[in-house]
Amino acid sequence: MRLHRNLVFAVVDCLQLIFNENKYADKQLHKTLKLDARWGSRDRSFIAETVYDIVRWKRLYAEIAEVQVPFSRENLFRIFAVWATLKGIRLPDWPQFVGTPTRRIKGKFDELSKIRKFKASIPDWLDALGYDELGGLWDNEINAQNDKAPVVLRANRLLSNRNSLINALAKENIYAKPVSIVKDGVILNERADVFKTEAFQNGWFEVQDTSSQMVAELLAPRPGERVVDTCAGAGGKTLHIASLMQNKGQIIALDIYQKKLQELKRRARRSKAFNIETRPITSSKVIKKLKGSADKVLIDAPCSGLGVLRRNPDAKWKLKKEFVESIKTTQQAILQDYSTIVKKGGTLVYATCSVLPSENRHQVDAFLKSENGKNFKLISDKSILTHKTGQDGFYMAKLQSI
Repeated sequence: MRLHRNLVFAVVDCLQLIFNENKYADKQLHKTLKLDARWGSRDRSFIAETVYDIVRWKRLYAEIAEVQVPFSRENLFRIFAVWATLKGIRLPDWPQFVGTPTRRIKGKFDELSKIRKFKASIPDWLDALGYDELGGLWDNEINAQNDKAPVVLRANRLLSNRNSLINALAKENIYAKPVSIVKDGVILNERADVFKTEAFQNGWFEVQDTSSQMVAELLAPRPGERVVDTCAGAGGKTLHIASLMQNKGQIIALDIYQKKLQELKRRARRSKAFNIETRPITSSKVIKKLKGSADKVLIDAPCSGLGVLRRNPDAKWKLKKEFVESIKTTQQAILQDYSTIVKKGGTLVYATCSVLPSENRHQVDAFLKSENGKNFKLISDKSILTHKTGQDGFYMAKLQSI
């Protein structure tokens, strides 16, 4: 592979903003890819894949390059040189790469790859936490979180089905196959920009991993029911619920962020989901008014996100130990408050995209021992680990009000 100056400089500029100015990788990369209209798909692919590779392996590459944050521009070129060398790419004769110790880079890589925190490229505190909670499973799980995630779609039953979706994508030279573990899942044979397809513009699908799709299937909403999605966000699971309900009944989507609910409304229009009502949580009154009124309640709780690091590799560097501890308190408070919305005999599903038992089954057990929790029984739960399934790391528990 021949390296082109403008592409390499674009990568370095993007990394500077991500690492030194705390920009989100996906948003900054989106802006970077728009900088030069002359870039073709191969150029944009090089920039995107290189940026994500270096973000994913930041600690390992920085250790090999012997640089520390905040990274100077010279540091970032040293890190790029490590990336290129380990990929077997010949470095050009540019001033930025003069004197790069190629043999030493490979030797240090072999040496550091024997140490998990460097091999997995994660902070010390995260390595200790993961091992403390998962034991021997942590090695395989954190390594799996450094793999590239597949692109999985969910066919929108309101407008299509997965066979029609697969055929429509094939007409645009995007090939996919059904996923047997969920009813509407479709996995791409190789990565592609599905957002430019006619099928996406027509609302035929949403991008959603199989683990996430399993949450709404566990909730099992039926047409005509009243369902409350308590932490709806931008509405990926809300839209799935609407699809399963065939637009019949009522979905109330709650969130503390009005902006996310606005995005949900936009997505709902494209998906032709008309039974969704959004309500921002501005005070405790919003919850109190819904007390005992819902057939089904989904708590897609805020969490550490450690089950989806392969999709958000920069989260490894933004996540703080203090946040992981504090979010557990928030999760229990949400369970206590939002469980009151479930009517007698109704269903509550608690879910996270974390692999830590302390955010998952431990929270459910603590809830069931509480005063509010005594009115519920655990029907089933499921922990999904990426290294065992190839899916995003997730947890979901189904409880019934008694």
